[in-house]
Amino acid sequence: MRKTSAPGRRPQRVAEQIRQVAAAFLQEDARDPRIGLVTITSVHVTGDLQHADLRYVVHGGEAEREETQQGLDSARAAIRRRIGQELRLRVVPDVTFTLDKGAEHASRIEQLLSELKKNDE
Repeated sequence: MRKTSAPGRRPQRVAEQIRQVAAAFLQEDARDPRIGLVTITSVHVTGDLQHADLRYVVHGGEAEREETQQGLDSARAAIRRRIGQELRLRVVPDVTFTLDKGAEHASRIEQLLSELKKNDE
């Protein structure tokens, strides 16, 4: 009898591997000047491993965010190809990029809390 991991565990493992491969690609091999300083924060992979949504944050303003999104969209095929080469999956997931607004929200909350603290003093 073959030992298998817990159900649903494989997509999590593949997501982490995709995050590592995509981050390395963006750091070392991305040549598009529109791609600025980007951090891949998380990857969500569907259970059938057909789609991977890469969440990212951009260090910069609104203009940098828009340019980076365009650059990432143009690099999708190259990143997908690299994922296929590195991970050797039977089916390489379709890759999409989504701006992760969690860090932005956390920063805004921190700013509001510090303003409240100033007002209390």
